[in-house]
Amino acid sequence: MIDSETAVARCADLVETARRLGADAADAVTTAQASESVSIRLGKLEEVERSEGESISLRVMVGQRSASIQTSDFSRDSFAELAERALAMARLAPEDPYSGLAPQDRLFTGAIPDLALADPHEPSPEALREAALEAEDAARAIPGVTKSDGGSASFSQSVSALVTSHGFAHGYEATGHSLSASVVAGEGGRMQTDYDYRAARHRADLPGPAAIGAEAGRRAVAKLDPKSMPSGPLPVVFDPRVGNGLIGHLLGAMSGPAVARKSSFLLGKEEDELFDSAIRILEEPHRPRGLRSRPFDGEGLPTNTRALVENGRIFGWLTNAAAARQLEAPLTGHAARGGGGAPGVAASNVHLEPGTLSRDELIADIADGVLVTSVFGQGVNLVTGDYSRGANGFRIIDGQIAGPVAEITIAGNLLAMFRALVPANDLAMIHAVNVPTLRVDGMTVAGE
Repeated sequence: MIDSETAVARCADLVETARRLGADAADAVTTAQASESVSIRLGKLEEVERSEGESISLRVMVGQRSASIQTSDFSRDSFAELAERALAMARLAPEDPYSGLAPQDRLFTGAIPDLALADPHEPSPEALREAALEAEDAARAIPGVTKSDGGSASFSQSVSALVTSHGFAHGYEATGHSLSASVVAGEGGRMQTDYDYRAARHRADLPGPAAIGAEAGRRAVAKLDPKSMPSGPLPVVFDPRVGNGLIGHLLGAMSGPAVARKSSFLLGKEEDELFDSAIRILEEPHRPRGLRSRPFDGEGLPTNTRALVENGRIFGWLTNAAAARQLEAPLTGHAARGGGGAPGVAASNVHLEPGTLSRDELIADIADGVLVTSVFGQGVNLVTGDYSRGANGFRIIDGQIAGPVAEITIAGNLLAMFRALVPANDLAMIHAVNVPTLRVDGMTVAGE
């Protein structure tokens, strides 16, 4: 696989070609990835997968018209043909008053910070197999586990590079490790499934495979013999592995392109106290080894640590250059690039700061409520903020976990949910978006 220096050089060649052929401005993005994964099921090797891929995308501007195109052919002849096709497309495209590169005076300058995103240790296929086997064995050893959907282990390497025609040229490398296990507890109509999964930049930051497997087994067994529960307005407590979805909805509504389309429930509420004043949500793009850490955004702007929510208010909108121009809003360094096309918007590492109460203390005064450990369905309207999801979890009675519940629905409006949100003190920094256990009173639970 290519390194970051080679990726930058290829982008520079393509941008130079596009300018020579008539582009007023251009940028190019190279992405490369190699991954290997091993899956075990019932103690036997089920799948070994190895993949490698490289691609380069070009965006050209002719006046206020632009077009994007992508290829995996890195030959010079291919670059010339690619640039010519992109320019022909751009000349036929409608004018967009908001398109264009980010302002040159706002570009990232200086040395790329060392964010420790690349682990120098690459596990062998045999080591991946042993880790997957250990995870599954530990899950199957939990009393009550009856079947296995398998254990898996993987390792990946990636390279990203961006070059623009107005002076930006940088790239960086990263790695990823993951472990998972998924099992079934019970027999026949009693069967319940669950899993555990962890990912990290460095293998040393992952739990041991046995810990992953044992957690998957315990989760599945704990769900056996679920019941429904009465309907009504009740306190809902979100386990961290589903509570982070609430922050995901917030980030989606803070997206500049969504606001520009008038498809955000936060439109017109940027000065409102949406959360309790004690709530603070931070973004840390420079967190060492962070799953979404990045030294610069998808348009070459610097990324910065900031409070997304403080004193009850959001800081503003997450913007790329086009959204900032359309909204007449500040540039925030949130441009994101995928395989091709114009930049989108995405946040980096985000977490909600912990509160002062333990989980047990958070639920101690709940006479009747529910701890939600999984949600399903697509019942979230980011235009209105209406929230309705199918859910499974555990009933809370008199401040104690009273047994599993399933096939219930929880509903509310995200604005009201944010205002009522109370965090516990059990924050663990293990995902890209991290939250402690969260309590939201007054939601509607539909059960029996």
